[in-house]
Amino acid sequence: MAKAKSRRRVRDTWKEKSWYTIKTPLMFEEKEIGETPAKDPELLIGRGVEVTMRELTGDFSKQYIKLRFEIDNVAGDVASTKFTGHKTTTDYVRSMIRRGTSRIDASTIVTTKDERKIKLHVLAVTIRRAKSSQQRYMRQVIEDLLKEAAAERTYEELVKSSVNGKLASEIYHTAKKIYPLKRVEIIKSKVIK
Repeated sequence: MAKAKSRRRVRDTWKEKSWYTIKTPLMFEEKEIGETPAKDPELLIGRGVEVTMRELTGDFSKQYIKLRFEIDNVAGDVASTKFTGHKTTTDYVRSMIRRGTSRIDASTIVTTKDERKIKLHVLAVTIRRAKSSQQRYMRQVIEDLLKEAAAERTYEELVKSSVNGKLASEIYHTAKKIYPLKRVEIIKSKVIK
């Protein structure tokens, strides 16, 4: 004869949790980007949040940019975040590259005017295929332009200009004099310190 199992009472852990509103940093106008549950506010610190640029600004043409934030402070039921980086979607990157063009990737760590370090990854697409020596030279020019632009901007200015495309536009207008370019995008950024 089988033993009758004693029924254990299951505790509903959802009822113990509180909901917290997540807000962007001041440089992104402290917009509300979502809500998250947690039993203890301390458990929220370090939690990552990803949001598209379209959700923040309402501009549908910026749908391909994903911003990453990390919760760093909780006050009451509001969790404030800090910017940790951004990236563009892979389908957008693929759509830029065609046969007969060259893809030039330049990645460098830059230091801002206020001594913050950010790693920026720039993608340049040429109009026609470039020789490897031209690609090397172009990569070096882009890295130098990034370092120069970062040295004259604060952390906040650099983040804004790299996310909204202004920095990529500046690089495009300077670098196209060296070799004909179709497009320049900052496809990735990561805050180091």
